[in-house]
Amino acid sequence: MNIFERNLEDPKRFKLIKKIFYITLVVIALAEIAVVYVFHLGHGHFRFENLPAFGSIYGFISCVLIIVVSKFIGHLWLMKKEDYYD
Repeated sequence: MNIFERNLEDPKRFKLIKKIFYITLVVIALAEIAVVYVFHLGHGHFRFENLPAFGSIYGFISCVLIIVVSKFIGHLWLMKKEDYYD
């Protein structure tokens, strides 16, 4: 059993890892917002591009949409019935 399996199978360690992960995500998001306000990096072409964390939010929503649309296309068009070759 390697270190990853040991840490993920123990409920206490898993909760700690999960908590550290979420805290890290919050710190990164707050740092992005702080950098925009401290260094005045708002150089967007449109007003909404100057919103704090716009790039992160836009990227997250784009990735989710890509996944949802891909799954929809896969189920609707690419997948065949189980008895397709019969």
